[in-house]
Amino acid sequence: MAASSFNDESSLFNFVVKQGNGVKGLVDSGQTTVPGQYIQPPHHRINKEHVAGSLENMTFDLSELDGPNHEQVAKAITHAAETLGFFQVVNHGVPLELLESLKVVAHKFFTQPAEKKAVYLKGVSPSPMVKYGTSFVPEKEKALEWKDYLSMTYTNDSDAFNFWPSECKEEALEYIKTSTEMVKKLLQILIGNLGVKPNDSRLDELVGLKMVNMNFYPTCPDPNVTVGVGRHSDMGTLTVLLQDGIGGLYVKKGDQNASLEDEEWIGIPPIDGALVINIGDTLQILSNGRYKSAEHRVRTTSSQSRVSVPIFNAPLPVVKIGPLPEVVARDGVARYREVTFEEYMNNFFAKSHDGKKSLDFVSL
Repeated sequence: MAASSFNDESSLFNFVVKQGNGVKGLVDSGQTTVPGQYIQPPHHRINKEHVAGSLENMTFDLSELDGPNHEQVAKAITHAAETLGFFQVVNHGVPLELLESLKVVAHKFFTQPAEKKAVYLKGVSPSPMVKYGTSFVPEKEKALEWKDYLSMTYTNDSDAFNFWPSECKEEALEYIKTSTEMVKKLLQILIGNLGVKPNDSRLDELVGLKMVNMNFYPTCPDPNVTVGVGRHSDMGTLTVLLQDGIGGLYVKKGDQNASLEDEEWIGIPPIDGALVINIGDTLQILSNGRYKSAEHRVRTTSSQSRVSVPIFNAPLPVVKIGPLPEVVARDGVARYREVTFEEYMNNFFAKSHDGKKSLDFVSL
C-alpha cells in the first residue's frame, strides 16, 4: 500500500492498528511526513528546553549490597525512590550477553513481515497472554504514539514455550528468571526502609504478575511533533527496563504539580550493561506516598529505530493494594484507599496516557 493512499483517518487506522502493520508498516510504506493522527498537541510534545541535565549520580552497583557498603547503597536506593522514582543498576545479576541478545531478538521480531506479527493481534492471538499492537489504547487516544509493541504475560514456563513468539521466547523467559532475585532484593530494601519486614510470600504476591514487553520505536520523520510514549507512570510495583544505546527516555523531575511551562524533564542516559529501575504506582500506594512512581515518557528519533525491553513486576490481580498499616499508623492518615490490583489495572487500561492521573482512582 502506497503512503499516499491513506486518504482518510479510517484507512490509516485500519492499516496501522487493525491489520497489524503498525508504525513500522507506515514507515516501510514510504511515508515521509507525520500523519495528522500522530501529531501531538504542543503540551504533550517533548520540548528540548524543558529537559534538564542529569540529576545526580543515580547508578548503583548492586554487588555492593553484599559487602561493607550495604547501608550506603541501600540508603541511596531509597533516596532515589523518594525523589525521582528512577535509578539505574549495574552488577545486577542479569547476564550481559542476555541483554545484548534481547535487543537483537526484539529487532528480529519487529522486522518480520506484518502478517507474521498480526497473528498476535488482540482477538486473534493464540493466547490472551500474548499481544502485539501499536500505541497504548489507540481507540481512546486523540493522538497516537509512535510505537509498536509485543507484550508477553508470564503464567508458567510451558505456556511461555507454547504461546510466546519463537523469535524471542527463550530470551524473554530467561530475562524474567535472571532478574527476579534482583527485584526481590530491591523490594526488601524499599519495604524494609518503611519499617516493615516483608516475608517471602508477601514479596511473591507483590511481584507475582510479570509482563515482558518488547517496544519498537521506528525512525520518525519529525520527532518534534510526535511521542514514542506519552507521559505516564507504570501501574505495577517495580519496572525493570533495558534500553538500547539510542536513548530517548525522559523522567519528570521535582514538583509533580508544576505548570506545563515550568516542568523539568531529565534524560535517562543509556549506560552499557545497566538496567533502569522505576517505581510504579503500586509502590507509591503501599508506601502511602513516600515513594514516587515516576512520570516518564519517550521521545522518537529520526536517526535509527530504537528498542527497549521492560519487565513490569506487579501484584497478582487478586492481591489487595493499599497503604501498609504500619506506615499509616506512623503517618496518621491513609492517602489511598484499598483496591484489588485487578481493579487498579482495569482502570489504568481504560484510558489513554495522562501523567499520573491513574492514581486519582484510589486517592483519598
